[in-house]
Amino acid sequence: MNDTATPPSPDPVLVEVMGAALSSLVEEMGETLVRAAYSSNIKERRDCTAGLFDADGHMLAQAEQASPIHLGSLIGVVSAVLERFPVEDIRPGDTFLSNDPYSGGGSHLPDMVLVTPVFADGRLTAWAANLAHHADFGDRGHAHIFQEGVRIPPVRFAREGEIVDDVFQLVLTNCQVPAERRADFRAQLAANRLAVTRYGELVERYGRATMLETAAALLDYTERRTRAAIAEVPDGTYAFTDRFDCPELEDTELELRLRVTVDGDELHFDFAGNPGQVRASVNMVRTALYATVYYAVKTLVDPDIPSNAGLHRPIRIDAPLGSIVNCVEPAAVNGRTETCQRVVDLIHGALAPAVPERVTAASNGANTGVHFSGWDHARGRYFVYLETIGGGSGARAGKDGLDGVQVHVTNTSNLPVEALETEYPLMVEAYELVPGSGGAGRTRGGMGIRRTVRVEDSRAGTGGKGTPSGDAVTSGDTGSPDGARDASGADSGTGEADGVQFWLDTSRLRSRPWGLFGGLPGSSARVELSEGARPVVRGHTVLRPGDRVSVVTAGAGGYGDPAERDPAAAERDTREGTTPPDA
Repeated sequence: MNDTATPPSPDPVLVEVMGAALSSLVEEMGETLVRAAYSSNIKERRDCTAGLFDADGHMLAQAEQASPIHLGSLIGVVSAVLERFPVEDIRPGDTFLSNDPYSGGGSHLPDMVLVTPVFADGRLTAWAANLAHHADFGDRGHAHIFQEGVRIPPVRFAREGEIVDDVFQLVLTNCQVPAERRADFRAQLAANRLAVTRYGELVERYGRATMLETAAALLDYTERRTRAAIAEVPDGTYAFTDRFDCPELEDTELELRLRVTVDGDELHFDFAGNPGQVRASVNMVRTALYATVYYAVKTLVDPDIPSNAGLHRPIRIDAPLGSIVNCVEPAAVNGRTETCQRVVDLIHGALAPAVPERVTAASNGANTGVHFSGWDHARGRYFVYLETIGGGSGARAGKDGLDGVQVHVTNTSNLPVEALETEYPLMVEAYELVPGSGGAGRTRGGMGIRRTVRVEDSRAGTGGKGTPSGDAVTSGDTGSPDGARDASGADSGTGEADGVQFWLDTSRLRSRPWGLFGGLPGSSARVELSEGARPVVRGHTVLRPGDRVSVVTAGAGGYGDPAERDPAAAERDTREGTTPPDA
């Protein structure tokens, strides 16, 4: 098509077709990344996402298979690149790498973003971006951001299609499992190249001018639809508070708070009064907060609204700078999703009086992450195993909560037991729902999960302690909160013979997920260790061969008076043990 002629304004059908085409493009990107990846965290757990942005960095589409929190590592990356690199210095085939929450638009360091410019008719027209969680920095402290991994501001990772080897080697040298990283980065490059090709095919069919005009119309359509949905929510100011704990804060419990104002077709979220940032990994940067709020709004006002920047326009978010929900450098952020999950609960709790039929009772309130790392003697290599374990989802007005699932801003799969035991010196002894962990109600809350892992003696048959190979990159830092060598004598940074480092990120250890409108709370989370195992202190311990750790995630709250529950459903609860016997 000749771009010199001004095309007519796109009709609604064309806008719908283009929206579907862009959604299909990012879904194919995401699937390409998963299929080409090497590490179990991406190829099995699908801890990744893909997105497409216009030339100015406004999101046009995000893959639905992704975790909503990943938007927090995408929405700031294009603007961060454009701040550092003049447009005239950007060429087709260039790709930029970034992960830093404070200078690169990210939300925590393991989420490595690759962003590639898309050119049409010789002009920068869009950006393809994908994110993969590189489960590498498993043996780290979390007092501040400098302990949590390598920080990468936007840098040129590939120039006109060729990887910048100096940059690549610098990144790999700072990784504990560089062979995995090398392969996963190449999978990310492949996903972006596919997006460039697919976008080019659309330009060839419709023309650049039509693509740009249709993309703008798609954002306007999403904004109109979002405003119409918000307008159905009763005007008013709604407030809610909740309690927050995590292993890193030991016996400390924080109070999180929120005020939501509905004014016509706009929403204002005010996080004034929240605690200051903490010396722990659970702080949220601004983009993580925005991604969490956008997710919650979408689920409550219209889950079918397209995922693009038009959704964001009617929403205003205020949060004190330097607080746990809007932290500043050098706050640690690795476990920010624990706090993000609780922000969703705050929003549901606040808006429950306004839209009772759309909210859920409190879900498990965490993104329970477990990290095992050490030297695998049988395979002669260092290993890092990351898993996020699901829990109960909150009961709804007309349906029970789901058992043992990822909720809200997380959306990863579990790692199959067979894959875990094949790749790591670990054995899964139990993987089960926790009886009685769902809160009773007219509809009940979902049950939590118990996952028990035993550390194997991987030295068997190796003739003694292995020697790190070229793929094992070790660190002199111990990774423990105080930076000291742990009492067992195992050096946390080098993966000594009898030490497998274990880190736990979770929440709801001291409180229970609340119910709504008379529904009862779900059970709390906990960690159980086998006899003789070293206790978990500030989320960390060293496990030796034969030690077992059981991570028990929280259940979820019920909805409505338990006395109103259908008798057949109540009898099934008793028979299956889904809710406490005295509920």
